[in-house]
Amino acid sequence: MALLDFFLSRKKQTANIAKKRLQIIVAEQRQDNCGPQYLPQLKRDILAVICNYVQINPEMLTIEFEQKENDISVLELNVILSQIEESIK
Repeated sequence: MALLDFFLSRKKQTANIAKKRLQIIVAEQRQDNCGPQYLPQLKRDILAVICNYVQINPEMLTIEFEQKENDISVLELNVILSQIEESIK
């Protein structure tokens, strides 16, 4: 029986390790997919509008989407402007 207990205990340990790994993978996928599907297109559209007024590099625009409690969504937009030209005089 000791031999049988040895193999059964390893399966439990292996199952727990596999379960923990699966939980980590699912959590990472949820984190990557937390934003709406229109977010990449929204970023391109906002970049196009900003480029009408100021020439910027696409890496200078970051958009972050965060789902908060009580069904509140927060969209954070950061634009780095290196040189601001005075177009209005």
